[in-house]
Amino acid sequence: MTEADVRRAVASDAPAMAQIVCDWEGATDWMPTIYSVEEIAGFIRDALPTREMWVFGTPIEGYLSYVPEIDRVGGLYCKTPGSGVGRRLMDKVKAGRDFVWLRTHEPNLRAQKFYKREGFVEVSRHDAEPPNTVREIRMEWRR
Repeated sequence: MTEADVRRAVASDAPAMAQIVCDWEGATDWMPTIYSVEEIAGFIRDALPTREMWVFGTPIEGYLSYVPEIDRVGGLYCKTPGSGVGRRLMDKVKAGRDFVWLRTHEPNLRAQKFYKREGFVEVSRHDAEPPNTVREIRMEWRR
């Protein structure tokens, strides 16, 4: 597993990326499934021109969506948590930056533990923005 395994996402990656999200939602009892794989793939394709989206592996094992205008990680999903994929993707986004923020779900203790290991600290808690229903935690990283 190397930095070379991380590349910019392209439109043809959207279905595989969306499947990772749907598989995670299906395996997570506290996270409602709101959108289909096809709808999520459409959201990903629509966001590609304005976001940095990074994928890891062939086939894709994980992806990260980053909104550069506001320094926000919009999503990080991995097929196999604990495999090092999330760390590789996060390293790619943090490289050359001094500040990054994100939101994670309150019940997602595994993600919170990962982000803390990556140097993020909790700064606030928020109600979810509709159509989501699960409360979120804002976390920030500074070099």
